Amino acid sequence: MNYPGIALQTLTEKLVATKEGSIGWIVFNNPARHNAVSLEMWQSLPLVLDAFTADPEVRVIILKGAGEKAFVSGADISQFKEKRSGAEAVKIYNAASDAASEALRGCPKPTIAMIRGYCIGGGTATAVNCDIRIAAEDARFGVPAAKLGLGYRFPGINRLSTLVGPAFTAEIFFTARQFTAQEALQMKLVNRVVPVAELEKYTLDYAQTIANNAPLTIAAVKRALIECHKDPAQRDLALCQKMVEDCFASEDYKEGQTAFMEKRKPAFKGR
Repeated sequence: MNYPGIALQTLTEKLVATKEGSIGWIVFNNPARHNAVSLEMWQSLPLVLDAFTADPEVRVIILKGAGEKAFVSGADISQFKEKRSGAEAVKIYNAASDAASEALRGCPKPTIAMIRGYCIGGGTATAVNCDIRIAAEDARFGVPAAKLGLGYRFPGINRLSTLVGPAFTAEIFFTARQFTAQEALQMKLVNRVVPVAELEKYTLDYAQTIANNAPLTIAAVKRALIECHKDPAQRDLALCQKMVEDCFASEDYKEGQTAFMEKRKPAFKGR
């Protein structure tokens, strides 16, 4: 399967990363298993996010699933016997999954989950870890842990509860059923629901709108949102304030004012 743009090296072909102008794409490329995530895919995700973070040309990152049936359907169960049997194997797997989740949550650039089809278990968690979720009308969400006898750790439950509230979190976990895109929109699990045929163009246009805005302003807001999810005693409010001050001292701030006065679109450079 070929993807346009400049490709980045990953640990597995099942996670494809490409860059097209100001947009970084991360594709969960395991369509035969509805894009179930393997250990190597979890391990690759932080590497890709680090590369996009270090690239000043990339301003927005979009995550999607390969094919037409799924965003991510959860963990790759075919690996459980080899990768998740025994305490040490489970420890390694959980460490990789946690590192990927932390890298996605802590990414300083805006992230968008473009969701079509199944978004189940780890797929829902991955989408929740993104800043914005745009779903096609055929998207299906759910966390089937209660049907599998799995324990779900506090950070994941807390993150979902922060997004949709405790009542909907309870419903998602207690019923373990699948929810439609419209139900997800009602719960505020997703930001937008669009027709299947319009999903990619809508998401790309949305991302480009963000990419055209002032990068330093976006970065300052993203940092504040990251700090919001920390315990109050651990928040770096000084960094948040410094990033706000950097905006006012930037060339982009002057460009924004000049463009407004000249009634033209600003050309922000991120400095």
